[in-house]
Amino acid sequence: MSTPRRPALLWVLIAMLTVEFLGVGSLAVTLVVETLTTPSATFGAGIALTIVVIVAAVWLAAIVVGTYRGRAWIRAAAIVWQVLQVAVGVGALQGQVAQPGWGWPLIVLAAFVFLVLFAKSVVTATTRRESA
Repeated sequence: MSTPRRPALLWVLIAMLTVEFLGVGSLAVTLVVETLTTPSATFGAGIALTIVVIVAAVWLAAIVVGTYRGRAWIRAAAIVWQVLQVAVGVGALQGQVAQPGWGWPLIVLAAFVFLVLFAKSVVTATTRRESA
């Protein structure tokens, strides 16, 4: 049985989601190292943040694999991630320690992924349901 050819925009989506995964994954590794090596007055908060980021990295990894396999569920999961990413990006643009250097790229990447998710070729390529 041959697998259908993946459209170019699906490969673009896979690449962008992989970039997001690598970013969150590297943040997770950094947080694990900092939690284990740097003394902190808020150790519990550091552990909680580290766990949340690890869960996010695993979630993004699952989305990347699901996208490669053409699963339908990835669209909803990727949309949720993009909304969260925009929220983080907007938060990075505000306050006394605003970081527009990484806030804007997060927002732009999320907007681009959101648009690609609704391209006809991507929707068609990601309609495969899990077999029971």
